[in-house]
Amino acid sequence: MPMAKKTYDIIIVGAGPAGLTAGIYAARIGLKTLILEGTLLGGRAIEAAMVENFPGFPDGITGAELIQRMTDQTKRFGAELKFPEEVININLNDETKIVNTKKEAYQAQALIISTGAQRKKLLVPGESKFLGQGVSYCPICDGAFFKGLEVTVIGSGDEAANDALFLTKIARKVTMISSKEEMEMSEALRKKLEEKKNFQVLLDARVKAIEGDTAVKAITIVDIKTNKQQKIPTDGVFISLGRVPMTQIVQKAGIEVDKIGCIKVDRRQRTNVEGVFAAGDCTCGGMQMVTAAGEGATAAIRASTYVKRTKKS
Repeated sequence: MPMAKKTYDIIIVGAGPAGLTAGIYAARIGLKTLILEGTLLGGRAIEAAMVENFPGFPDGITGAELIQRMTDQTKRFGAELKFPEEVININLNDETKIVNTKKEAYQAQALIISTGAQRKKLLVPGESKFLGQGVSYCPICDGAFFKGLEVTVIGSGDEAANDALFLTKIARKVTMISSKEEMEMSEALRKKLEEKKNFQVLLDARVKAIEGDTAVKAITIVDIKTNKQQKIPTDGVFISLGRVPMTQIVQKAGIEVDKIGCIKVDRRQRTNVEGVFAAGDCTCGGMQMVTAAGEGATAAIRASTYVKRTKKS
């Protein structure tokens, strides 16, 4: 791997709400700050059709607009944002942290991990086969392809409810499939969905397979109580089963995680490696934009204290 050519005070891996907030705080303090993002600027926040619970926006704001504002603010304070630039390796063996991407190598005194989380897979026949041909994990990205068609949302929590609500504005009919006995979403979301005439929910149902030819045509579900199967015609399947943390690279670098892969941090967002902090969904804290932002701010403040201390020593 190449030797590090650029030196920073703090490197932030991941540009979701946690990473961008960390960038705002670190750069505003006056530290030389680099933010690296390899896939989707804004992370899962960019998928939100409407964010109604982020303080300061009483009428709501789209995820895309919120992320754009955070990005602009980060840049205004002087943080350097490189996107897309995927991190492929992290070396924490020395006091100086080395971060390698496919393009370059960087070094810094402190590192903030804010890699977020990715959607859980359904793990049934047809899921991989029809990915991009009717199977999707992102309604904001792919919903427009299903205008006037019938779609299915798999899940029962707030994320699935928001996905279904967004799709009711596009699709002719939206069916939610949940393995639960009742919908596990907020009361506000439940009421909004119940008001939609093109929405229905099937409870106590497990998806057995996604079927089709060159594209999705139907799903087979099983009634959990009766074990009875039925095939439901559908043009698209949106899988909304929650998230799992994206922490594989940092695990290899020696950062401790719990049994499901969440990075272990203390109240100051410190990991088990001195000078390395973590924030946002990769820590499995609140799994909300506002909590991710708060963790990002805390991580940046503590990281800046660490950098200043190491510079004096």
